[in-house]
Amino acid sequence: MSRDNLKEAVANYFAAIRNMDTDAFVNVFAADGESHDPVGAPPFQGHDGLRKFFRGIEATFSQLTMTETAVYINKNEAAVHWQAEGIGKNGKTAQFSGINLFVFNPDGEISNLRAYWNPRAMMAQLKE
Repeated sequence: MSRDNLKEAVANYFAAIRNMDTDAFVNVFAADGESHDPVGAPPFQGHDGLRKFFRGIEATFSQLTMTETAVYINKNEAAVHWQAEGIGKNGKTAQFSGINLFVFNPDGEISNLRAYWNPRAMMAQLKE
């Protein structure tokens, strides 16, 4: 898998979130892929689990813009710093940031994602 392919997979992951496109989001993952988002919470596994995760995003935000601010690729892994700004279903806004660690399978699909960020701080902004 080339660096360009992995950069494209990372870009597709974030584009799916910005576009609120469940199918595009799920399809960047391997069928048995898993997401630890955030790390410490129970993982979402397989395409059904990832759809459940994305329904949570859709239930919380009417709009969510996540932007990759730095992408570092080494072999079949990527570390990405991102910043996000969202508008909650209640009209309130939140700004937050984090780091995602991606592991890709030989087909360039995400096999494992570990997201480091503070969901409590984000939710507090949406409740203010």
